[in-house]
Amino acid sequence: MASNPINPGSQRPVANVLVATTAMLSFISLWRAAAIVLNDLGSSAFYAGAIAEQAVGKSAPWFILGVMLFAACVLLVYIESCSMFVRGGVYRVVKEAMGGTLAKVSVSALMFDYILTGPISGVTAGQYLVGFLNDALRSAHLHVALPPNGTSAVFAVLVTLYFWWENVKGVPESSDKALKIMYITTVLVVLMLIWGGYTLWVRGIHWPPAPIPSHLTFAPAALGWLRWSRLPYAIGTIGVLIGLGHSVLAMSGEETLAQVYREIEHPKLKNLKKAGVIIVLYSVIFTAGVSFLASMIIPDKIRPQFFANLINGLALNFVGPYHLRLAFEAFVVFVGILMLSGAVNTAIVGSNGVLSRVSEDGILPEWFRHPHSRFGTSYRILNVVAALQIVTIILSRGNLFLLGEAYAFGVMWSFSMKALGVLVLRFTEPEAREYKVPLNLKVGKTEVPIGLGLITITLFALSTINLFTKEVATLSGVSFTFGLFLVFVISEHYSHRHGAAAGAELDQFNLAQEDELTTSAAGVRPGNILVPVSNYYALYHLQSALRRLKTSEQDIVVLHIRLLRRAASGEYGLRPDQLFSTIEQLLFTKVLAIAEKEGMPVHLAVAAANDLWDGVLRTASNLQSSSMVVGSSSKMPITEQAREIGLAWERMPEPRPRLALDIFTPGGLERIFYLGPHAPHLTPKEIDLLHNIWLQLSDELKGEELHHHDIVHFALTELEREMTNGQESEMMVRLRQHLQEIKDRRSQL
Repeated sequence: MASNPINPGSQRPVANVLVATTAMLSFISLWRAAAIVLNDLGSSAFYAGAIAEQAVGKSAPWFILGVMLFAACVLLVYIESCSMFVRGGVYRVVKEAMGGTLAKVSVSALMFDYILTGPISGVTAGQYLVGFLNDALRSAHLHVALPPNGTSAVFAVLVTLYFWWENVKGVPESSDKALKIMYITTVLVVLMLIWGGYTLWVRGIHWPPAPIPSHLTFAPAALGWLRWSRLPYAIGTIGVLIGLGHSVLAMSGEETLAQVYREIEHPKLKNLKKAGVIIVLYSVIFTAGVSFLASMIIPDKIRPQFFANLINGLALNFVGPYHLRLAFEAFVVFVGILMLSGAVNTAIVGSNGVLSRVSEDGILPEWFRHPHSRFGTSYRILNVVAALQIVTIILSRGNLFLLGEAYAFGVMWSFSMKALGVLVLRFTEPEAREYKVPLNLKVGKTEVPIGLGLITITLFALSTINLFTKEVATLSGVSFTFGLFLVFVISEHYSHRHGAAAGAELDQFNLAQEDELTTSAAGVRPGNILVPVSNYYALYHLQSALRRLKTSEQDIVVLHIRLLRRAASGEYGLRPDQLFSTIEQLLFTKVLAIAEKEGMPVHLAVAAANDLWDGVLRTASNLQSSSMVVGSSSKMPITEQAREIGLAWERMPEPRPRLALDIFTPGGLERIFYLGPHAPHLTPKEIDLLHNIWLQLSDELKGEELHHHDIVHFALTELEREMTNGQESEMMVRLRQHLQEIKDRRSQL
């Protein structure tokens, strides 16, 4: 074992760290994968149509429809990217295809996208809420109105602060929440289509004008530096590209598909394609449907009043009683806040993931990834991201259209660089893929990717036209991208110069690679004790375990789980040196210091997983551990923490290991729980009660063979009978009273 960290240059033994190269993943269905993507992609339905109509006029719905159909083509690019050996988001694909420099440029543009996703989503949610509140105030005949932009900005700041703090505490990624939100959203979409269809049947259908040059009425701001030119009107293709360029916000969120690919259950590619079909159909119906219905139902004269909350305006202009329409508007606002607030959280999580990923590659100093002393999260990155988003909200003053204009820059250039990276890899790694974008022409031995090439050209054409028509986006996007690129270049140079020196001051470790963590690979005996660690500020549970064990009969395995987040390294595997960075080196240096102080040997291991407790429990199963020792959570009570771990145990496939769970508090208090079926730990008072009942019943049943376990069995059978015979509610009342009495007695101690 390595000794306590001392000055560099001294002699000390090198400890082994077993690194599992196969990530432990918990998988999700294609429906959950589609729900995760649609939570991001679908949120644009609340603002994309209005932003497009303000820019290009009444033909906007056709452009939104065109963009959503083109989004299906872009989705094919992401499916091909996921099917390659080189998997991942923009950063990984561009780096493998065209090198680190362009990868830094691409990730800088992607960060601009993320930084603006939060503000535009938060402000849009605020606009919908303010619109409804003002409508409700008018309905109540109160002559009070909230300022839309200012109130929306305040709401967006509050939502950003809320999710910033939730992420600092550590919010687990949940496909279940995404699926529930999409259930509710589907109810909204169905009601909207039925009510909208009935309204059109009553009033008649009037389609929006076709997207031809003679019907385009560009706002002066929508033409940018082309407003003094006749090109948008004289050349139809340019006019159409401008219209599509102002509608591309509807595609935002598709990049999430690459992030969920690793989690999709087998068969992966087949399920990915099915999820893609669901995503395309749903987004076309929802996003394009909102735009068409709004154009056909809301009168032209008043529609601009609802550009900031278009679906609110749609709800209020359906046929039917006003109070019923107002109630539907409230439902629209509820769903909108759910989806758009979720997009704010996704933007923070995504930014954190991307910056963590470039930090893992040595582009940013690992100082950014150092954990929070209490929660163990990369709070420094979160602080920077939240600060940038709040500054953006304040500078925009809640102006949705200003944010929308700037937002398109990051969306389009990240898509363009992704497609270009996949196109280049077609030639540099032609065989390393299970799926290819259709339309491929074989010329001799060379395959010409016509379909992929056309998609890439279209993306670059839209990105280029936006440079000339979106002044705010061009100036702010180029400045931000160039500035962040310089930060990456300088910090990478600094990290390479000083990173090795920082690592030399810590204990050195030998990384031993194995596919999985097993007893033979780890060199431990069955019945060992597993101690998960994640934060070098919180190792008190390890110290408590070492102090209480004081025996060589059981081995102690100290495990660190590297969480694979969807928006970061969750898109693809990490190399062993990435799994064990300077932060893990510091963590295990402190682990060894504690072990040396207590005079106990420990075995060190690192594994990757996308779910913390699933990874820990699977490791415990592989190592045949008898117990787990963990520290108490800073986010929930001990009983809730034990319940969460227990639920993760229940999700494991059979055979599940029987484990004792020891939870220690910083003060040294120990609580023991048992995972899975186990004999209950009876207190002396409970044993006396059981014995007294046995004595009484034995007198009544003389001549019968009656044991203590017979009484327990009979009591449990009677309890089960009450639960199945309609007496569950009465039984629950008595049980709650019993639990409350226990709490009262404990509080008096």
